[in-house]
Amino acid sequence: MPAVSATRLALRRAATVTAVTAASVLVAAGIASAHVTVHPESYAKGATDGVLTFRVPNEEDTASTTKVQVYLPTDHPVLGVLVTPQDGWTAKVTTTKLKTPVKTDDGTITEAASEITWTGGKIGAGQYQDFDVAFGQLPEDTDQLTFKTLQTYSDGKVVRWIEEAQSGDDEPENPAPTLKLTAAGDEDAESATPATKTSAKATTVAADSSDSTARGLGIAGLIVGALGLAAAAFAVVRTRGARS
Repeated sequence: MPAVSATRLALRRAATVTAVTAASVLVAAGIASAHVTVHPESYAKGATDGVLTFRVPNEEDTASTTKVQVYLPTDHPVLGVLVTPQDGWTAKVTTTKLKTPVKTDDGTITEAASEITWTGGKIGAGQYQDFDVAFGQLPEDTDQLTFKTLQTYSDGKVVRWIEEAQSGDDEPENPAPTLKLTAAGDEDAESATPATKTSAKATTVAADSSDSTARGLGIAGLIVGALGLAAAAFAVVRTRGARS
């Protein structure tokens, strides 16, 4: 085989290996994040007039998600819950009487949302759905909120996203969506209104999360590319050695 043809063949093979490896990296990254999550990942304690987005991906190849149930904590209640209409979906908000009423500037709250159920819609294979929930106020007396979630498929399978991660342990197999609550002093603009600070926090966290993901994939891509080039160089050297 001519030297030029052999070199081209070696480079083509190396490029193929690189592409396949890169695809594997991206697929693995997708699988790792294919669980129900809440966005943004954190809010300030006591934040008011904000929005939580529950992202529900469909993990089944042969069934669709037809029901989503999100359970809100009542020991540290989320006040003033409202749902955003979703095309094809019907939302039902269940309220529960609180064991410990919450005093606010507008009076004492004795009931709060304990469950939100979405039905009637469909999330197909390879798709996800965002469910937006507005709130009036988040609690001030806890560092995080856990939203246990049940995801029901058209074939009757129910995935229970209810496991809570323990400090120092790896992420559980079916983690519950968790919202971190930060101290009010962590906000950049102390003089801003609660609604403004909440919005800024949400934007910052979303951007940070996106940047982290992009950096991770970028580093993985650079590593894969380097391995591919190294393989190509080795193949060329071996071809020249065989020719001589």
